Amino acid sequence: MGDKQTLKVIGLMSGTSCDSIDACLCEVNPDLSCTFIKGINYVYPPHISSMLFQSFRGNSDIKDLCRLNFLVGECFAEAANILIEEFGKPDLISSHGQTIYHYPYDRKTDGFSEKSTLQIGEGAVIAERTGVLTISDFRTRDIAAGGQGAPLVCFADEKWFKNALVQNIGGISNVTVVSDNLPTFGFDTGCGNLMIDYCMKKLFGQPYDKDGEIALSGQVSESWLDCLLQDEYYFAPPPKTTGREYFNENYIENILKIAPKEDADIIATLTALTAKSIVQAYERFVFPLTAPQSVIVGGGGAYNKAIMKFLKRYLPENIELKTHEDFGLSNNFKEAMAFALLGYCAFYGIPNNLPECTGAGKRVVMGKFNY
Repeated sequence: MGDKQTLKVIGLMSGTSCDSIDACLCEVNPDLSCTFIKGINYVYPPHISSMLFQSFRGNSDIKDLCRLNFLVGECFAEAANILIEEFGKPDLISSHGQTIYHYPYDRKTDGFSEKSTLQIGEGAVIAERTGVLTISDFRTRDIAAGGQGAPLVCFADEKWFKNALVQNIGGISNVTVVSDNLPTFGFDTGCGNLMIDYCMKKLFGQPYDKDGEIALSGQVSESWLDCLLQDEYYFAPPPKTTGREYFNENYIENILKIAPKEDADIIATLTALTAKSIVQAYERFVFPLTAPQSVIVGGGGAYNKAIMKFLKRYLPENIELKTHEDFGLSNNFKEAMAFALLGYCAFYGIPNNLPECTGAGKRVVMGKFNY
């Protein structure tokens, strides 16, 4: 598409927590740097949110998913249009969509791999409602090339950070290892806020533990924590990804059968689990290969004072703990910015996956176009 130019891009992202759609307007430059202009959090309307959580629990049929794909597309379009009303039309919209199911396992049916993923939020609806070229459905191309379709944000982390562990803590936690002495790689370390949020709703009637206040008021059950850390996922080597399909409602209800009696202690221990599983992942899979100078945290977990406290406690003293804000990037909108970058690369035909992170057999251009 000719010489690359600076483009205005709206990035759209809704993660595993499914609390809102993150929409941000950025300028993406030919050197792949990205300037944040403005972001908003668009909260899903209540009935659509309820339908999404029904689908996560496996209680949706094909008709429900068909409807949801278009309803969620309407929500993504509305989020983009809020920014468009203020700033005018961008050059393109780049939408991650909402993951409904992610199956990264290479089992076979009739000799064909079952590895697959499904993000909804129909790109054609977004393009039609906004009048803007929309690029969406990024993960499928990487899976077609033999990858797991995740993590994808590693591509942006490699461009924006140096010699660090870039740790996102959303519903699921994932790390990108950016090093001077080996190729960038990344993987999902395990749960982020997903189990904490579930138990906050169940035990306290709150959507999440604001600022980690409940966790800080409780005591960590070291015996329960040690038990939770024996899960086989934490020992599996990268590349690996996970999600609600593994850490699902049944999983959480099962571990609660042996939980401490005090509700605040449950939240404290699950919060410690998030931090300790992250640091143990570094000890197993990162520190033997490279010596990072810092851990840079983003996502909702960066605002949880208890998670940050536990990370500081568990990390070696010589590694600095920082957040994306220390580097001029929004903790809240960094993933939406990353998908703005992925969309920019797709627009210009630049391969935008990292096989070292996803396990794909080759570099590919991810993203489907709706003009």
